[in-house]
Amino acid sequence: MTVIDANRMQEIEARYPEYFHRSFRQRFGGLMILIATLLYGLYAVWFFDLPKLLAEAHWERVGIYLSQWVSYDVQPDFRIQDDGSIEVRYPRFSPLGDNPHPDWVVNNPDGSITVSVSGTSRSITVSKSETIVTAHGVSVPVNVSSGAPQVVGPVPSWMTVYDDNVLADLGFAGDVSISVDRVKVRKRFLGWANFLFDTQSSFFDKPVGDVLGLIVSGPRIKPDQSNLSLAFDDIWNNSEWQHGDVWTKLFQTIVMAFLGTLLGALAAFPLAFLAARNITPNRLLNQILKRFFDFLRSVDMLIWALFLTRAFGPGPLAGSGAIFLTETGTLGKLYSEGLENIDNKPREGIKSTGAQTVLVHRYGIMPQIVPVIVSQTLYQWESNVRGATIIGAVGAGGIGLKLWEAMRTNANWENVAYMVILILIVVFLFDAASNALRHRLMGTNSH
Repeated sequence: MTVIDANRMQEIEARYPEYFHRSFRQRFGGLMILIATLLYGLYAVWFFDLPKLLAEAHWERVGIYLSQWVSYDVQPDFRIQDDGSIEVRYPRFSPLGDNPHPDWVVNNPDGSITVSVSGTSRSITVSKSETIVTAHGVSVPVNVSSGAPQVVGPVPSWMTVYDDNVLADLGFAGDVSISVDRVKVRKRFLGWANFLFDTQSSFFDKPVGDVLGLIVSGPRIKPDQSNLSLAFDDIWNNSEWQHGDVWTKLFQTIVMAFLGTLLGALAAFPLAFLAARNITPNRLLNQILKRFFDFLRSVDMLIWALFLTRAFGPGPLAGSGAIFLTETGTLGKLYSEGLENIDNKPREGIKSTGAQTVLVHRYGIMPQIVPVIVSQTLYQWESNVRGATIIGAVGAGGIGLKLWEAMRTNANWENVAYMVILILIVVFLFDAASNALRHRLMGTNSH
């Protein structure tokens, strides 16, 4: 064991005072940051009233919306006539077509109708005097022969009784609403209905093998058009999914992002040379251009889109203009800062040879600034693909407007899911392409 005497200890303290005589900030700085963070968190909880928001939130809607993204429903309506017969009706634009006869709706010999909502575990049997709901291991009769529907026996927790109807929640499989003269069933299916062919198509409701057989070697459905061309037209002009319109709007979004970013980069490039202090020694001009860049980028792209849609009307021109204005400010600031941070020695060396200003910029500045320009421009282009979707929702065209229209109906969530997936795929592809191109142009390894 080594023993250090008092003189040696004083010598060590004098040599390393930062370890033995730490300031208040050094000793308690971390603790103060932790306390400040906790206090801010408590303030945020109080300011936003988070306990109340969490208590009053409709969490059940999350599951409903998510289920509607990946499923669709069919809603048969059973009308009990005065003579005791039961008429089956389907919505006008039913996924089953104009004349549906699903195998899960069975006419019984006694005149009643049984609807299989989820196999035999969840079903509804409709007759003129009562409706029997089978779910969660029990069968609950509902009498409909009197003035109001009445549940026979105890009311289960998944069934709600109102004055004029009884609602039974069957979980993801669907639900049923029972009144005296009407029983409305909602049966849910996983997947997207009629994604390729709508109910008006000649290929609707045909098995995959039959469709492929018709396309490859089958007789022509329309004498003046091949089956392959007809199938493509039916998919492209699908009235329910509107593939043609969705893909056209998606292409508009991509063009908006590319055109706006390209024009913004072309405008920002020469302005950045005038804004850089070390390139253009005019302080007034430098400050005017930098404040101009600040103005353009401080107004959000969404606000520019609102202004331009009023000026030019809805459409991709307003979207491209909004991206152009925002990118001129953003890229102008980035380019000018990159120019101000270059090494002046190569520039001064070329200038000392008597070279013209253009050659000084070409060989003394551009090799240093090109990596910054390429990297920032590609990143902004990639980011603007996402931004173009948002500004489309305010009328600037593209798939954003289509997405907003689908969300406003609050019923076409499967169409929303379809467009969101397309947007994600495009963003992932552009992200990968941007990274690969950036690494290739800058000569770095992408792995």
